Amino acid sequence: MFTVCALYHFTRFDDPAALRQGLLDLCRAQSITGSLLLAKEGINGTVAGPTPVAIDTLVAYIRALPGCADFEYKLSTAQEQPFNRMKVRLKKEIVTMGQPDVDPKARVGHYCTPEEWNALISADDVAVIDTRNDYEVQIGTFRDAIDPKTKSFRDFPQWWEENKERFHNKRIAMFCTGGIRCEKSTNFLLGQGIEEVYHLKGGILKYLEEMPEEKSLWDGECFVFDQRVSIGHGLTEGPHELCHACRRPILPEDKTRPEFEEGVSCHQCIDETDEPRKERFRERQKQIALAKARGERHMGG
Repeated sequence: MFTVCALYHFTRFDDPAALRQGLLDLCRAQSITGSLLLAKEGINGTVAGPTPVAIDTLVAYIRALPGCADFEYKLSTAQEQPFNRMKVRLKKEIVTMGQPDVDPKARVGHYCTPEEWNALISADDVAVIDTRNDYEVQIGTFRDAIDPKTKSFRDFPQWWEENKERFHNKRIAMFCTGGIRCEKSTNFLLGQGIEEVYHLKGGILKYLEEMPEEKSLWDGECFVFDQRVSIGHGLTEGPHELCHACRRPILPEDKTRPEFEEGVSCHQCIDETDEPRKERFRERQKQIALAKARGERHMGG
């Protein structure tokens, strides 16, 4: 059983590059895998450790970084190793919105606990907006939530500009997987002059962890960016798998459809790639199968 830790924290790192190697060395020493992003605005990532102690060691290390003493994180478990290797990357943003004036450290929307969230999104004067990508929304979202159908988070500002008149005289409630995208999107809306902005503290992950299923307003599963693919109430692993061609979630029954070819295509992406690219995918899949036969783990698998 692996311990999975999802974390983010907005703080000021004057020299994020100077922090990279120390984090990487510690994770490797603790056999932790996953991905951490560092930028001048903070840290973000999801990692998995072979023991809870390994993750505790990483948490203590991060809390000693500048401005991170009170950073929050969320724990869950995975039956199998959810990541192939450990990466610590330097980025311009720890979650990319492409809006240089957005600063979650300045102010964000009103935080709601899961219990408060249920009451809020049930109110008639509240518009509930899912800030995640379209393929995430596809497998689960909150009841009656608006899906902007964005391909990436950096598309959200344009979507808002094109749709803001729909929300005249509405309070806005937004949510995402762990809360990080809402830190930026609520700051963005506040900068647009929207004062009544709320977001779900801890995101969907915290909601699914704390909210009893019989009281829940969540429908479906929550997409996660690791090899578990989806999780449900109680943060239990969901039924979804990943199409390794397009990286979108699929259900086991989708693998019986004629469009599905392992590692090459699914019903969602069959028409998105030409034959030469599909041939490259087939060769990659062949190498993955050969590595598996040798008892090894292929990095592209």
